Amino acid sequence: MTSQDTLIINEIFYSIQGESTYMGKPCVFIRLTACDLRCAWCDTAYAFEDGAEMTIDAVIQKVKEYGCNLVEVTGGEPLMQENVHILLKRLCDDKFEVMIETGGHHDINRIDQRVKRIMDIKCPGSKMHKQNRWENIEALISRDEVKFVISDHSDYEWAKHVLLQYQLDKRCTVLMAPVYGSLENRVLAEWILHDRLRVHFQLQMHKYIWDPKKRGV
Repeated sequence: MTSQDTLIINEIFYSIQGESTYMGKPCVFIRLTACDLRCAWCDTAYAFEDGAEMTIDAVIQKVKEYGCNLVEVTGGEPLMQENVHILLKRLCDDKFEVMIETGGHHDINRIDQRVKRIMDIKCPGSKMHKQNRWENIEALISRDEVKFVISDHSDYEWAKHVLLQYQLDKRCTVLMAPVYGSLENRVLAEWILHDRLRVHFQLQMHKYIWDPKKRGV
C-alpha cells in the first residue's frame, strides 16, 4: 500500500507520442506499475511489477523538467492505483494537456473531466475480452478515444460489430490498430476501406522509429 501522496512508478520519459490522434507529437509519459490483465500481445509486461515509490510532487517536478505540455499517464493499468486521480487533478491544475490510457475494464467515470481518456476495448485475440467493462461506453464523450487492437480478421469482425452495435463513431474517435508483427498494416487498412468504417487507422509509430523492444521511447 502507498501513502496518500505517492504512486508506484515504472518509468517517466520523454518521447514521440506513438498512438492516438496525437501520434507524432512530443509527449511526457508517466508509466505506472501493475496491471490486472494479461493480454496475449502485451508489450509492457515489464510494468507488471517493476517500479519504485515516488511522491506526486516528485513526479510532477520530473515532468516539468522536460518542458513539454503534453502528458500521458499509462501503465500497466493506471486506474489500479487510487492516487492516480490525485496526479491527474494536479497535472490539470498545472495546465498540462493530459491523457490517460486505460484497458477499459475499470470505471472511467472518476477520471478528471479535463483529461482525454483513451480506452481500449479488448478484442478476443487479446484473451481478455471478457474483462471489458461495457458500462464505460455510456461515459464516453466526444474528446475521448476508443482503441481496438486487432490481431486477425476474427478480431476485426468482432470490433466492427461492437462499433456498429454501440455506434461508437458517433460518441467519440475510434482507433483501430494492428498487433505489431502479427497483422500486416496494409491488410487492416484495406479491411477498413472496404467496409467504409469511420475510424482512424493507427500504428505504434514509436516501434517504427526505435527498436520495438526498447523501453523509454
